[in-house]
Amino acid sequence: METIFISIASYRDPELLPTIKDALSNAKHPDNLKFGICWQHDETESLDEFKDDSRFKIINVPYEYSKGACWARNMIQELYNNETYYLQLDSHHRFVKNWDNILIKMLKSLKKKNHKKPILISYLPGFNPDTDPKGRIEECWSLEFDRYLPEGPIFIKPHTIPNWREIKEPIPAKFLSGHFIFTLGKWATEVRYDPLYYFHGEEPSLSARSYTHGYDLFHPNKIVI
Repeated sequence: METIFISIASYRDPELLPTIKDALSNAKHPDNLKFGICWQHDETESLDEFKDDSRFKIINVPYEYSKGACWARNMIQELYNNETYYLQLDSHHRFVKNWDNILIKMLKSLKKKNHKKPILISYLPGFNPDTDPKGRIEECWSLEFDRYLPEGPIFIKPHTIPNWREIKEPIPAKFLSGHFIFTLGKWATEVRYDPLYYFHGEEPSLSARSYTHGYDLFHPNKIVI
């Protein structure tokens, strides 16, 4: 049984519940999904329908005590329990049918090409929750350098991959995105989040440290999420 640990840091996001439900309903093997959620919320929000579900580990944080995205994702990594794969997301996504199977096959295809520790990353194309599935952006994106921020770190932006519909396999990437990561489960222990980063600087830091821990970065050639 190949399991997927799904890391979601959510800050008062009304799309968290729809994201969870869409992930489960479109997975080929929903019982193999294990969710680690840092739920930063107020008293009007609820995850009660999943509180007794053994697939879920939820860190309950009143929103006013939040210390930022990287702090939250660092705590979620503590919940990892030797699952086969690691998937990191934001809390506002929609999924294609059998998305879990597609990502696993994509990662295995890279391992067959002697990439011992491949990692799939991207900024994911957008959708409109009020009209979905109408209005989905149907493009695969790469991450490209845009500028240096005043604080020092680089800022990256998405670009449409030319002729992505004709590409038959994932393509090499320069940078890692914090809102979509799919890789081997052990990444959660080998490349730990720095909780002292609040937000900016997260992605170049993870890019460099993933690469120096032996991971090869790739962009998916298919829209999966």
